[in-house]
Amino acid sequence: MKYVESPKAPAAIGPYSQAIITNGIVFTSGQIPLDPATGDLKGTTIEEQTVQAITNLKAVLEEAGSSLEKVVKTTCFLADIKDFAAFNSVYAGYFTGKPARSCFEVGALPKGALVEIEAVAEIG
Repeated sequence: MKYVESPKAPAAIGPYSQAIITNGIVFTSGQIPLDPATGDLKGTTIEEQTVQAITNLKAVLEEAGSSLEKVVKTTCFLADIKDFAAFNSVYAGYFTGKPARSCFEVGALPKGALVEIEAVAEIG
């Protein structure tokens, strides 16, 4: 098992790693739309926050030797399911391989984020 830590993504804000690699698969922790440089939320709309969350996820995947194209499953958390269509419009532009996905509304996300995304991807 190998721990992944990308300087291009926000540092973990709790007792967990950005991702773990095992048996040729990377499992990422959820990424919220934090600016890696400041640790502050970036964007105020679901579209802006989705772009930043995916940017952070991409950095972690690349550090692990993977990419958005190698993602096989995502789990997406929305603060408000009414943002589903707007979220999908951004998400679809990045996950063109159409990985398996779960997406649902949660009671709240860390730091008041509107979206959080985690992924499972192949390495290499």
